[in-house]
Amino acid sequence: MRFKRFAAWALSLGWSVAAFAEHDIEFVSEHPPEIAMDNRYATLPLWTACAEPGQLCGGATAGYATTRAGTLSLDGPMFAASLTWPRDHWTFSGFAFYDPLSFSSGIEHRPLNVIFTNDVPLSMPEAAEFTGLNGDAHDYGVGFAARREATLPLLGKVNLSAGLLWQVMSLHDFRYDYRVLEGPDAGLTGTLDYDNDYQHWVPFAGIAWERGNERWRYQPHVQFAMPLPRRGMVGHITGPGFDLRGDQDSAGHGKHFGDPSLTIGFDVTYLPWNLSVDIGTALTQYLLEPQIHDGVSQDLVLMFRWDGRPH
Repeated sequence: MRFKRFAAWALSLGWSVAAFAEHDIEFVSEHPPEIAMDNRYATLPLWTACAEPGQLCGGATAGYATTRAGTLSLDGPMFAASLTWPRDHWTFSGFAFYDPLSFSSGIEHRPLNVIFTNDVPLSMPEAAEFTGLNGDAHDYGVGFAARREATLPLLGKVNLSAGLLWQVMSLHDFRYDYRVLEGPDAGLTGTLDYDNDYQHWVPFAGIAWERGNERWRYQPHVQFAMPLPRRGMVGHITGPGFDLRGDQDSAGHGKHFGDPSLTIGFDVTYLPWNLSVDIGTALTQYLLEPQIHDGVSQDLVLMFRWDGRPH
């Protein structure tokens, strides 16, 4: 009997330490929508090609992305359409994108801690259980870009691209039910949500190296994007006797939503079909995003592009 009691106590203590060793719920909740924005910057339709100068050509891209942090996931398709107009040594393009993503999760055991308001009448951080996550993250926007061929020292012949896009990351019904498990508020229940629309103007720039033959084109590329302005994440928490809203910046905890993004891709195009797949983005986003965003365990994104005019 004493052994069983000791084992139960040890397991309980071990679970408590593990819970507090993890990142808190607000820290982790911020990252999947930010990574979705990074995935979109990485797959902007900047490197399409048209056959003849002065003639418009269209393109379409479609893909799928999934991001995970513990049991929390953000998954869904990604779509974009573009028009490209080559003119002498310049190429001008406009594009629109829409990524309808969905949240889901299992049971999350994490510290309850929020910094979008300083008025929560709870002891925080405290071990809690989070369930019932659902909701959507709709990432959409429009933009334009200008591209020019150039020959640079050490880099050789390259394509340089720069432009601006308007983007909205709309979080709707991004909501948890929580139950405090330890401390003076143990057993208390409530809801926590992060619904908000984040609008950004995003300047971006990139460089690509185009190589290939009559059937295949290979195009490694690097892109940088900076969503402006950076914002404090908005939140809403309820519990017995309180219903509070706020944002991290107004609460004095800084602006954390909307990260600068450096992404690396490698397009492979089968020219007879005008069909491209971005192998480099799939690989680098998978390897780098969990290193850049603590608490994220996986980011998978696969994108295909079709150009409307033969090469």
